[in-house]
Amino acid sequence: MYTFRDYYHNEVNLSFNDHPFSKKPKHVWVICRHKDKWLLTKHKERGLEFPGGKVEEGETAKQAAIREVKEETGAKIKRINYIGQYFVSGKSGSIIKNVYYAEIDEIIDQENYFETEGPKMMNNIPSNIKHNNLYSFIMKDGVLPHSLKYIKENFQHKHRLL
Repeated sequence: MYTFRDYYHNEVNLSFNDHPFSKKPKHVWVICRHKDKWLLTKHKERGLEFPGGKVEEGETAKQAAIREVKEETGAKIKRINYIGQYFVSGKSGSIIKNVYYAEIDEIIDQENYFETEGPKMMNNIPSNIKHNNLYSFIMKDGVLPHSLKYIKENFQHKHRLL
C-alpha cells in the first residue's frame, strides 16, 4: 500500500491488491498502450490524461473502462487488466477508482470524443509531469509512477516507461 498526497493535497491510498477498498468502485482510469506508444486523451478542461471516468448504472468497472477508452479515444481494446485501486479522501467526499492497463488493438476515428479532443499518442511520459501544465492533475500524483512501475514489472515491456 502506498500513501501520498494528490495535486490538491488530499490523502491517496493506492494498492495493487484485488479491490482492497471496494468491489464496486464508481470510477475507472485506464493506462493505455498502442504500438509501443502511450495512448492518452486531451480533456477539454484538464489537459492530457489517460482515459477514464464514472461507472454507469448497470455496468461493471471493467465495462466502464472499455467504454471510456472507446468514447474518449476511439480505441478498441485488445487486452485489459485490472492492476490496482486507489482511495482518495477529499474535502467534499471520497473517490474509489480502479486502475487498468489496456493494450489497444486499433483506433477508429469518431465524430465525437465526448468531453475530450480525442486520441493523443506519446512515445514517453515526461519525468517532469508534475510541473507540466499540459497535463491533467490526474497525472500528477503518485498513482501514475507507481502504476507504470507495476506495469513494467508485471507485463515485461521492453520499452521505456518513463
